[in-house]
Amino acid sequence: MTKVLIATDKPFAKVAADKIKGIIEAAGYKAVFLEKYTDHQDFVDAAKDADAIIIRSDKANKAVIDSAEKLKIVVRAGAGYDNVDLEAATAKGVVVMNTPGQNSNAVAELALGMMVYQARNQFNGSSGTELKDKTLGIHAYGNVGKNVARIAKGFGMKVIAFDPFVSADDIKKDGVEVVDSVEKLYSQSNYVSLHIPANDKTKNSINYALLSKMPANAMLVNTARKEVIDEADMKRLLADRKDFRYVSDIAPSNAADLAEFSAQVFFTPKKMGAQTSEANINAGIAAANQIIAFIEKGDIGFKVN
Repeated sequence: MTKVLIATDKPFAKVAADKIKGIIEAAGYKAVFLEKYTDHQDFVDAAKDADAIIIRSDKANKAVIDSAEKLKIVVRAGAGYDNVDLEAATAKGVVVMNTPGQNSNAVAELALGMMVYQARNQFNGSSGTELKDKTLGIHAYGNVGKNVARIAKGFGMKVIAFDPFVSADDIKKDGVEVVDSVEKLYSQSNYVSLHIPANDKTKNSINYALLSKMPANAMLVNTARKEVIDEADMKRLLADRKDFRYVSDIAPSNAADLAEFSAQVFFTPKKMGAQTSEANINAGIAAANQIIAFIEKGDIGFKVN
């Protein structure tokens, strides 16, 4: 019997897990859940006889992939997939997929929520500022970026975007202005919402030189990955510009070093972008359906390797 391993250190909500199990078992497969494990070796061991694996933020590294003798597919329930060793998977002929768009609204709502929280001085009772009539720059106009634009326009913000991989016409259709360089995006934006992936080209790319182009009282909102931020440069910028603010749904590696800038920064306790009931259900269901479509029909529509 085809075994689908759902390995989640941070488990799906019960309603999502039940739906995933129902979809898998209706296809005649066996659903096995590995939840809240504390040792990565538990994941390695559980993967040994798995035909398919669903993960969230779990590390599907070379050890996991190499141990899984029958493995055909890994699906990351979410958009980012830097927690999967694509090289190891490709070398073994394992297909890797993500579930783009399923968490997009949840991440977008969080981004705007953090903007409001920091613009209102972390709700400390003092006078803050409004988002209305401010310019929001969206760095990478994918599924999340589109939702951020939609919500921001409801706040009365002017929205601009930079994404060399999305056609200008597609961006303009949403009533969003296109800029032709990342430098222009940052220099023209009171707020920047960051949605780039973490890869060799983007890691540490959000640096002092770029952020210092932002106008007075600017804010960077990061719901992407901490690795894209040059953390030493961020600390230097916060020290040099007391007006600059940084919020993120994942704490940087040097969070302790930023304690002195508590009025300027805010980080959620853990990665929170997809932490809604709706996103939890949507991504899990999509992952289960993609596995079945791949095994039954050879569908590789969301393949990333």
